[in-house]
Amino acid sequence: MEHTELLQKIPEPLLRWYDAGARVLPWRENPEPYRVWVSEIMLQQTRVEAVKPYYERFLTALPTVRDLAEAPEEQLLKLWEGLGYYNRVRNLQKGARAVMERFGGQIPASFEDLRSLPGIGDYTAGAIASIAFGIRRPAVDGNVLRVVSRLLCSRDDILDPKVKRDTEAAVTRILPERVGDFNQSLMELGAMVCLPNGAPKCLTCPLREICLGYASGEAASLPVKAPKKARSQTARTLILLFCGEKAALQKRPGKGLLAGMWEPPAAEGTLSQQETRAYLEGLGVRVLRMDPLPPSRHIFTHTEWRMSAWRAETDAEAGPFTWAEPAQLRGEYALPSAFKAYLPYLLRE
Repeated sequence: MEHTELLQKIPEPLLRWYDAGARVLPWRENPEPYRVWVSEIMLQQTRVEAVKPYYERFLTALPTVRDLAEAPEEQLLKLWEGLGYYNRVRNLQKGARAVMERFGGQIPASFEDLRSLPGIGDYTAGAIASIAFGIRRPAVDGNVLRVVSRLLCSRDDILDPKVKRDTEAAVTRILPERVGDFNQSLMELGAMVCLPNGAPKCLTCPLREICLGYASGEAASLPVKAPKKARSQTARTLILLFCGEKAALQKRPGKGLLAGMWEPPAAEGTLSQQETRAYLEGLGVRVLRMDPLPPSRHIFTHTEWRMSAWRAETDAEAGPFTWAEPAQLRGEYALPSAFKAYLPYLLRE
């Protein structure tokens, strides 16, 4: 069977399966362009269940493109707090501002115009175009690449841009009239059945009868990906510094990892108690008490932080820090999920 002929057999059984049991998700209930856009950005590298409460909170606070375009950065980052990959929300706001400036506040019903917005690539433009506007465009993400790779029993490297372009072209040729539902059904299959890491649920798959990967017994070993480069590792020492009820915070640089976010005072390397005390005193902070906290680590895409930590007390709001009340930590200052192991200590919970 030719690959084109095989792929042409996908839409009917897949849409039938999707109609019978698709997950009820808030962005599917009302696939208005702004709602689809926000959901697609949130879902990048983040699980659906984790996204749901953030999505509802975000749209309650910023229900329109104009609201997003005009939101202060601190509010924006606080709404995103815990989702990680903060450049996503910064680019989302840049895109909203571009919609206001270039399209009169109306999200454009054009793949090319959507693609021109900051933070929107081929996948996101295809998802918004097809789901919100019914435009005949594919939306090929990692889920779809995995599904197609297994269906065709392909050993091409799915991280190769040419393989992605070829897959987009192949999916475009089989797009049915219900293009938005079809794109979502492919994503749904990858998320719920054709799972990653060698664990496809082939026996419940609506495409099992035509899947070459299943027929050959090779589905679990697919797709092929070139090995990733090893992550770099960085040692950091965090200092949870208190003056009475207030906690010290510092703002990260405006560029680079977690740009512009708040964090506890921190120093590079793994500092001993004596070295940490000397570091604080060098910033003009008189240390009254210091206790060790458990170590933690956080993995980013390309690097890993190995964190040691100290809890320290002082009697004056000294040093180059911002001092925040517990209520401000909860409601105003966005603290990245990289520090989630230390949030209970910061919030005195």
